Amino acid sequence: MEKYVRPEIIAMKGYVPGEQPESEQIIKLNTNENPYRASEKVYEAIRQTAISGLSRYPDPIGKTVRFVVSKKFNIDPDSVLCGNGSDDLLTILTRTFVGSGELLRLPYPTYILYRSLAEIQGANSELVPFNTDWTLPDTFFTATSKLRLVFLPNPNSPSGTVIPKSRILEIAENLPCPLVVDEAYADFAEEHCIDLVEKCDKIIVCRTLSKSYALAGLRFGYLVAAPKWVEQMMKVKDSYNCDSLAIAAAAAAIGDNNWQKENRTKILATRTRLTEQMRRLGFDVPASHANFTWNTRKDIALKPVYESLKNSGILVRYMDYPCWGEGLRISVGTEEQINQCLNFIEKIL
Repeated sequence: MEKYVRPEIIAMKGYVPGEQPESEQIIKLNTNENPYRASEKVYEAIRQTAISGLSRYPDPIGKTVRFVVSKKFNIDPDSVLCGNGSDDLLTILTRTFVGSGELLRLPYPTYILYRSLAEIQGANSELVPFNTDWTLPDTFFTATSKLRLVFLPNPNSPSGTVIPKSRILEIAENLPCPLVVDEAYADFAEEHCIDLVEKCDKIIVCRTLSKSYALAGLRFGYLVAAPKWVEQMMKVKDSYNCDSLAIAAAAAAIGDNNWQKENRTKILATRTRLTEQMRRLGFDVPASHANFTWNTRKDIALKPVYESLKNSGILVRYMDYPCWGEGLRISVGTEEQINQCLNFIEKIL
């Protein structure tokens, strides 16, 4: 194997997604999916596209989505790049800006895929620990000679915490390279950074439809960046990285503001109750701006709690970060799902 496979690939562990059980009886609160059905406009768009036929290649740049996004945020369509989920966009970004032996920076703890992307490139990754209150130290924007790209998830996973826009602009202006603000969960927060792209061309904002649009199974995302960056990333992406059904569905989803507003209201109400109840049960829970909560405590081990929940048919995400600690990340499900989860946790305790 060593004779044929690149040494960087052999050495890396690889990203491991959250468990995807086949049984529909499982209460699945481990991968931050939206528990509700997507907008009916999405399904109608998919039906109409399928009826029209799928014999031709899809639009390689997703013009209809670029138009809808540009209208929603009042931005230039040429500043939008479509991707097969945000993971595709993160891959394109890494391949565009970071070469072998160069440096990609990210906070810690956070989304572990970022490190895998650096490893695939033969690049190095630098982890800058969050402060204990989930703010960022000044070392996060320290310039180094090989630094080529910085990832900043906002809201962050697993904490659900946010860095204020003013701080993000300050960080970007001091960095010697682009700053990617990964806003996978931004629709559940109070503010977003898309408008910062015009204030600082080093800022790139990445979005996904998996969470707030209930389309994790569709695989669609987009990023907003200065057109000069998008032009270069167009060279790196797969020729047809988004299929016709996904493009039609994404355009319909983003255009249905009423559905998104109603869904967001439900998610936030359940998130508030989940946070309050977990705190009542003795957990430390930072205020979340995402569709999940991060639950820790120092008096008991949490892996047995995770295992007991799993044995009871409830999946949450157990995470243990070296030099940081363990915790349970619980996705915001339906009211009934969260009721069952909370009841089991109370029994376990």
